Amino acid sequence: MTAALLWPALVIMAPLLLGPLFALGHESLKPFIGGRIGGNDAGALTLDNYAQIAAPEYVRYFLDTFRVGLISSAFALVLGFPMAHFIVRRAAPTLRRVLIGGLVGTLFLSLIVRVYAIAMTFGTNGPLSGFSRLLGVRPSSPDGAELMVVLGLMNTTLPLVALTLIGTLQNINPRLEEAAMSLGAPRWKTFFQVTVAMSLPGLLSAGIIAYAFCISNLVVPMLVGRGFILFVSNLIYFRFSEVANFPGGAALSIVMMVVSVTLFYGLLHLVRSNWQEAGK
Repeated sequence: MTAALLWPALVIMAPLLLGPLFALGHESLKPFIGGRIGGNDAGALTLDNYAQIAAPEYVRYFLDTFRVGLISSAFALVLGFPMAHFIVRRAAPTLRRVLIGGLVGTLFLSLIVRVYAIAMTFGTNGPLSGFSRLLGVRPSSPDGAELMVVLGLMNTTLPLVALTLIGTLQNINPRLEEAAMSLGAPRWKTFFQVTVAMSLPGLLSAGIIAYAFCISNLVVPMLVGRGFILFVSNLIYFRFSEVANFPGGAALSIVMMVVSVTLFYGLLHLVRSNWQEAGK
């Protein structure tokens, strides 16, 4: 009965979701001729657009995308978990509502505004410009641009991570922590072996959400990357909008989607394998 109720939704949503992907895949196989918009419909289908992506110069953009996205997601998790733990376990009810409302409120603030706020705060002339110098990084250098991208991505993903982990921690019975400490476990050991261990599924979900948002982000590297840090999404944007190379942009999109899905399932398989080994 339940499966029968799903069929109408699947019949409606499948063309809406899969249709654009098939159109994108077909466009990626068309030859591109400079000076025109889109692919050549009269030409034979070709894999030349994918062959161009295999060139070594494209590797840097993929590496920057996944590396910077991973760093930003990791920092968001490291900061988001203590924040969520404080809201759930330590904050008074009134303060808890205020903090959760603040996290939700940041999601309604324009991404461009938040990124420019980061640039003005940590940039060359910002009040916290010394933060980059404290790390031994010049704000105007390529490393300074990467730091700005990391801060921008972390700022945009931190509320999502914290809100996701708040729901996870609310489902963990605090009496389990009290029982561990009553048996002699120190507070730090209880935190890591009980609270963090039982939050692993939520941490994985929050990390996947943050990572997916980071590697698909267009605005942050475009605004604060200063040409030193460009993501694959920026290349796709340039292909479609600047040079009207729709086949090249479509090929980049398909490759990015395949790599991202493969990476996601690879990480998921690795985590599940480790959990199964730990449970034996």
